[in-house]
Amino acid sequence: MSKMNIVLLEPEIPSNTGNIGRTCVATGTRLHLIEPLGFRLNEKAIQRAGMDYWKDLDVTTYLDYEDFLAKNPGAKIYMATTKAKQIYTDVRYEEDCFIMFGKESAGIPEEILVRHPDTAVRIPMNEDIRSLNLANSVAIVLYEALRQQGFAHMQKEGRLRDFMW
Repeated sequence: MSKMNIVLLEPEIPSNTGNIGRTCVATGTRLHLIEPLGFRLNEKAIQRAGMDYWKDLDVTTYLDYEDFLAKNPGAKIYMATTKAKQIYTDVRYEEDCFIMFGKESAGIPEEILVRHPDTAVRIPMNEDIRSLNLANSVAIVLYEALRQQGFAHMQKEGRLRDFMW
């Protein structure tokens, strides 16, 4: 079974990473964390935000961006950034692709972005705001990628306990 991949480059806020971890578990997505991290992975804030799902998370950490590239050769990487020209809904996300997000305070460094102009994507927003919350941004882009793949392997219907349609 193929899986989507979320990459956080030097995340700083533990509750964001915890929320993103929970979203990854809920969607069967792998989480990749590129150090340095602004927190320890055993911090209570991560576990509180990730609830009891953190133990089920498929997560890999890397020493730095070069380590990530070396361990994922040939990976198709989409880079979510406010500096992109194309909107996140304008690309076709492949199975097993990687969607990268930068740290909360600065995003993905421009020296990385200039090497990937064709796979840089943005979420539209009013011009007087710098960016959206990282966990919200991950959810927005990830769910678009999953929608394009028909939400494969995900439960698509809910049920009420005591009500028959």
